[in-house]
Amino acid sequence: MMQGDFDFIVVGAGAAGCALAYKLTENGRYKVLLLEAGGSDRRFYITMPMGYGKTFYDPKLNWMYSAEADPGLNGQVDYWPRGKVIGGSSAINAMVYVRGDASDYEDWKAAGNTGWGWDDVLPAYKAMEDYEGGGDQWRGSGGPLYISANKNYLHWTNKPFREAAMAAGMKLNADYNGAAQEGVATSFQLTTQGGMRNSAARAFLKPARKRSNLAVVSNAQVTRILFEGKRAVGVEYKRGASLLTAKAGREVIISGGTVNSPQLLQLAGIGDAKHLQGLGIDVLVANNNVGRNLKDHQGINYTYRLKVPTLNDSLRPWYGKLWFGLQYLATRGGPLSLSINQGGGFFRTNEKRTRPNMQLYYQAFSTLIPKNNERPILSPDPFSGMSLGLSNCRPTSTGEIMIKSADPLDKPKITANIFSTDHDVQEMLEAVKFLRKIAAQEPLKNLIVEELRPGPAVQSDKDVIADFRQRSGTTFHPCCTNRMAPTAKDGVVDPRLRVHGVDGLRVIDASAMPGIVSGNINGPSMMIGWRGAEMILQDSAN
Repeated sequence: MMQGDFDFIVVGAGAAGCALAYKLTENGRYKVLLLEAGGSDRRFYITMPMGYGKTFYDPKLNWMYSAEADPGLNGQVDYWPRGKVIGGSSAINAMVYVRGDASDYEDWKAAGNTGWGWDDVLPAYKAMEDYEGGGDQWRGSGGPLYISANKNYLHWTNKPFREAAMAAGMKLNADYNGAAQEGVATSFQLTTQGGMRNSAARAFLKPARKRSNLAVVSNAQVTRILFEGKRAVGVEYKRGASLLTAKAGREVIISGGTVNSPQLLQLAGIGDAKHLQGLGIDVLVANNNVGRNLKDHQGINYTYRLKVPTLNDSLRPWYGKLWFGLQYLATRGGPLSLSINQGGGFFRTNEKRTRPNMQLYYQAFSTLIPKNNERPILSPDPFSGMSLGLSNCRPTSTGEIMIKSADPLDKPKITANIFSTDHDVQEMLEAVKFLRKIAAQEPLKNLIVEELRPGPAVQSDKDVIADFRQRSGTTFHPCCTNRMAPTAKDGVVDPRLRVHGVDGLRVIDASAMPGIVSGNINGPSMMIGWRGAEMILQDSAN
């Protein structure tokens, strides 16, 4: 297909963009161009699930953003990896599949976002899923997205962890993506299939690329949205040394993610008028919500030395790497076929809360000792270690992402404002106390030699708060920077994901979330792509 022959242009082949391209091209009626700033995802360390530590600092696959120095983190600068590759962040993430709590979507609906309540999004989840555990009233089977139940090759210490969590008051939950989210999971469900990462590109884009009405162009960084008056008609993009244009007969859809989507809108003159004018950008639509309302989950690990061998002992030695590497190459099995997060769940930090407000993680290894240029997942600590981690489900702290110049290649300014509310500080204090409660329960207690981080000297509330301000970091779930709302006063896109104040332009990705969901956002991002495509198809048929 030649440029200009397209009905829809989708900017960004990440979690939402791949699902969107799959669904939009399914009926064969529309021609779609999918543009991705990154390159091919055909790399061994993307395919092998535990290889993602190698992609953590790889500029060929990763935008490698950094947030501003954050007062809530004792002035530290937090690192923000985001996928710059076919598949987006779904190609470099930890693969844990979580839909979020049903109440999250009821909150979206209550805010005026018709079509986004739990009863609206559940059919989309079921349609796109192929869950290993089988379909039922909650889960889908036969869809393009295979989801592993993650029952094989789990480290044996997962069982004493689960039993300790239950002894601390959590109930066992066989499917946190089913009837209810709360409880300790038998294991975390993963976007893996046959021992390989099942990114959005593999699940949605691989089958869609067989269709003649989809064109995918990689290494194509969109620099500008093209308008005729206030109607989006195409995009300009940089590929190598060339600056190219593509025209859309129907709509331009921005699926660049929470960082890049508000950046593109601001570059187009849609945003805070004063900020844009200060950068010499003509204002097309004044909307102070663009780039604002940023939400993210903040996480921390408590690390323990154990009396028994963990994955540290298996993966650190050269012969362990060799053995498990050969096992993986021969069978696509073993620990290299899993995520670092093998177990976990969702809990309430106190009984007054009506729904889970914290996510729990269990890792049968530890990585206190850093390694240059990668996350040391394949080179863990030289002792038997494990980590208990958590992240907040619905933080109230709010940040922003704003462009620093009119140069589309200039990275935007990310201001996270972590722990900027008393609510977030207090619930994290309650949560880490619960981590220690789990560690103090049998049978896990019997396996622990000592707490290494933060260590037994950190006991007072003041010291515990100081510790998580110093050691916590993003869990890489930023969202809401182009928040959905019925009016431009409250958001950037309407409930049909159309940008307020212009025509022919939608934003369909995690930036459009009206509120953060409880848990990892890869699954919800894919659902937004799927649901958004359904809306486009409905609107195009009218």
